[in-house]
Amino acid sequence: MSIRHVLVVDDEPDICELLEITLSRMGLETTTTMALEPAREQLAQQNFDLCLTDMRLPDGDGLDLVRHIQQHHPCLPVAVITAHGSVDTAVQALKLGAFDFVSKPVDLKQLRELIDTALRLTPDPGTSESRVGPDLADADDGSPLLGQSAAMRRLRDTIHKLARSQAPVFISGESGSGKELVAREIHRLGPRSGRAFVPVNCGAIPTELMESEFFGHRKGAFTGATQDRTGLFQAAEGGTLFLDEVADLPLPMQVKLLRAIQERAIKPVGGTDELPVDVRILSATHHDLDKALQEGRFRQDLYYRLNVIELRVPPLRERREDIPQLSEHILREIGAQWGIAPPELAPDALETLRGHPFPGNVRELENILERAATLSDGPRIHADTIDLPANRASARSMDPADEADIEANADTGGRSPSGSRDVALDAQLADQERQAIATALRQTGGNRTAAARLLGLSFRQLRYRLKKLGLDQETQ
Repeated sequence: MSIRHVLVVDDEPDICELLEITLSRMGLETTTTMALEPAREQLAQQNFDLCLTDMRLPDGDGLDLVRHIQQHHPCLPVAVITAHGSVDTAVQALKLGAFDFVSKPVDLKQLRELIDTALRLTPDPGTSESRVGPDLADADDGSPLLGQSAAMRRLRDTIHKLARSQAPVFISGESGSGKELVAREIHRLGPRSGRAFVPVNCGAIPTELMESEFFGHRKGAFTGATQDRTGLFQAAEGGTLFLDEVADLPLPMQVKLLRAIQERAIKPVGGTDELPVDVRILSATHHDLDKALQEGRFRQDLYYRLNVIELRVPPLRERREDIPQLSEHILREIGAQWGIAPPELAPDALETLRGHPFPGNVRELENILERAATLSDGPRIHADTIDLPANRASARSMDPADEADIEANADTGGRSPSGSRDVALDAQLADQERQAIATALRQTGGNRTAAARLLGLSFRQLRYRLKKLGLDQETQ
């Protein structure tokens, strides 16, 4: 097997010697140049598997070389060596297409991890196949991001490009549009795919536990800390940490997160030493981060560190032509879960779905189809079974008092007395339904088919209600 070949570009002899020794011990061949122009000549003469370049060169800088490689050798990963604390320069390099960066003084462990990750991007010697993900030409091969609309094709194409980088990516999009699915794809198609993908909902962690959750803690650090505990950063070591709803982080935690990202190190609660961590950061939120910045709820320095590259996920209403394929896929999954033949959509049902704006995006489509499959009398779903929110609203009779409550609701952010009564009534009805189902199951010895018959429901309707009420596991 051929030896992998690395181009080193640096005008400091000590750094060149350090890199050559490190690369040699990793079984890699090295070619060293000390300026920009000789590096371009070497790139034109032979193939390399990785380029490491200093930012300051006698006849230019590392950014010039990054631009040159992106233009003439786009499949070659290039990493830059920056002065300590030059975060802005490193971010600029990532924006231009650099794979990653390492700061001086060079941490050899971080350098080896960077090299190992980068070499997973380039083809194995003697083959034409990359070791990472499918080729860009087959961008939808195996992808869970379904749809042939122009918006989805662009999204998958961009994901493949971003998967080759280690740059932080901020994923923006409405609730239910599939932001976590996009993050998982960036991870799956990248060189970290063999390591952990760790998602975390930043808005779901109690404020007092955040530091411990992210960075871990040492035994005795606080009451209840009976043993050492690793945090989310360490759980994602070598892999990807996905910070969902990052806008919900309180300001004190934003400061600590920024330091961890910049220093690539964490300090567990109650610990004395910082621990190096190797993770790629992906983040997302459905909130308007620009507005949060203006209102002082989100730190500008953290924003620029997370938002090196922004990736927008299109809402479903911007890709209505994908609704048939998405619906077919969802109904196949429903059929597999229920152990039945996949339900089919009649043309009138599909037309109804195409005319809906889907404020809840793909997640709303899933809920609508699950409800329709439950209420449908046969294997084919018709328009009269598609229960859209607008249909439910128009079906209600409304007295003047209800209308007044709705008007008041619009002015109070949805917190009206009528709304409170509705919530209480819904909870009461759900409890009554649970009791009725539990009684029927007891009377039939847990036989769901017999219980459904006793309740005057179809088996599918009973199964839907069990899942909706959280009883599906209890009655297994």
